[in-house]
Amino acid sequence: ENVLEGYNGTIFAYGQTGTGKTFTMEGVRDTPELKGIIPNSFAHIFGHIAKAEEDQKFLVRVSYLEIYNEEVRDLLRSDQSARLEVKERPDVGVYVKDLITHVVHNADEMDKIMTLGNKNRSVGATNMNTHSSRSHAIFTITIECAQIGPDSKQHWRVGKLHLVDLAGSERQSKTGATGQRLKEASQINLSLSTLGN
Repeated sequence: ENVLEGYNGTIFAYGQTGTGKTFTMEGVRDTPELKGIIPNSFAHIFGHIAKAEEDQKFLVRVSYLEIYNEEVRDLLRSDQSARLEVKERPDVGVYVKDLITHVVHNADEMDKIMTLGNKNRSVGATNMNTHSSRSHAIFTITIECAQIGPDSKQHWRVGKLHLVDLAGSERQSKTGATGQRLKEASQINLSLSTLGN
């Protein structure tokens, strides 16, 4: 709700591998009562826009990235070998250079873009989960609203909602990880420990 009023927000799922983080965030899209936080957010945003005042004009854009082994990848880019850089500027703050954004007009379009990105996510089997997310995924919805104010001038407000599916935290001894999976687990645990700092 606050994102539609120009505030920023983040929702993320944190926990051990296999505890239902991805299910909580995404759910089962074809079953209304089992939809997760993300598809419910899509429906809420466009439901609000449909009821907005006539003088309000909305622009909704989305992006989808993953952080895998400390590298940032654009999940919506056709070339998945490209690594992106995190930058900072005084006028925009922290941003990811060359991250693709798509304008969306309804919840179905948003859902299709997320499905496309999910196909590009890094997943792998561990002893704890046969289809374990091996990356942190961040789906960002940017909502811009233009409205004529009491001064007869157009005013803009921008809100962002970051929907984050974190990779599972786990004890490496329980995962049976070796080689690449062990490297992934080490990077995952290192990045998750940053949340506690």
